[in-house]
Amino acid sequence: MISMIIRRLFQLVLLLIGISFLVFASMHLAPGDPASIIAGPTASSSDIDAIKESLGLNKPFLVQYWDYLKNVLQGDLGYSYQTKQSVSEAIAIRFPNTLNLAIASIIVAIVIGLVAGIISALKQNSWLDVFSTVFSLGGISIPNFWLGSILILVFAVNLQILPVGGLDAPFWTIEGMQQLILPAITLGTGSAAMIARMSRSSMLEVIQADYVRTARAKGVKESSIIGVHAMKNAMIPVITVIGVNFGGLLGGTIITEQVFAINGVGRLMIDAIASRDFPMVQGSVLLVASLFVLVNLIVDIIYVFVDPRISYDN
Repeated sequence: MISMIIRRLFQLVLLLIGISFLVFASMHLAPGDPASIIAGPTASSSDIDAIKESLGLNKPFLVQYWDYLKNVLQGDLGYSYQTKQSVSEAIAIRFPNTLNLAIASIIVAIVIGLVAGIISALKQNSWLDVFSTVFSLGGISIPNFWLGSILILVFAVNLQILPVGGLDAPFWTIEGMQQLILPAITLGTGSAAMIARMSRSSMLEVIQADYVRTARAKGVKESSIIGVHAMKNAMIPVITVIGVNFGGLLGGTIITEQVFAINGVGRLMIDAIASRDFPMVQGSVLLVASLFVLVNLIVDIIYVFVDPRISYDN
């Protein structure tokens, strides 16, 4: 286990270096000159050249990347071209909103997805199974921006029982929870659909296994069979889906944050891309990529506790 964690952490470092290079290259290849944007439309060419020199944008591409990589390895993500604020500080201010939204969304996804998937498997070919299938297809197909707009129209504008947007109250307060409901449902619906489909197929496979039939033959209560024997084994592939979806939610809050006016990392990234704020974009992407890989590492560790037969030492 320890050797696996060390190996994966080493792979994490190599992966993040590769991601940082791709993001750095794509930002520099994108149309638009950050120096010209900073200087403004009335700036002279000499003013633009001076800004390039002060930011190091006049150096060769590989030299710029090497300087950036050295700073990142020292914990320095640089400073915003637009606000002159430290990238680390800007992300630290916005990240709690993104994290709270992702956690609330995955909770919604797990509750809805597991309940729908398990009921669908136990009531195979019933109207509940059909409803779960339709829900799954709809949840995967409906765009977040459309679903978010409809929820705002119904619950915030017409019924006026939930706030339109924003996430400025602490999440543990009543106001904070109310602000999280609509964006969490918007973001978590797609993940709930995937969890429902996976839990259904996994549960169907498990309840047809020999040991489940043996337990029924011995007269074990059905609730014990499902809760003790079937659930634990059925959850192994579902854990993978939950882990991958949570990592995706951390990086996929961009549209939801825009719809609900949430000041998170996703919205920060959109603003930085529009203004060609290279350090802010690169820092945000590195954070999301790091969290995604760490979530997958945690899922691998959970695997061992759920199923001791799994070993990563070989």
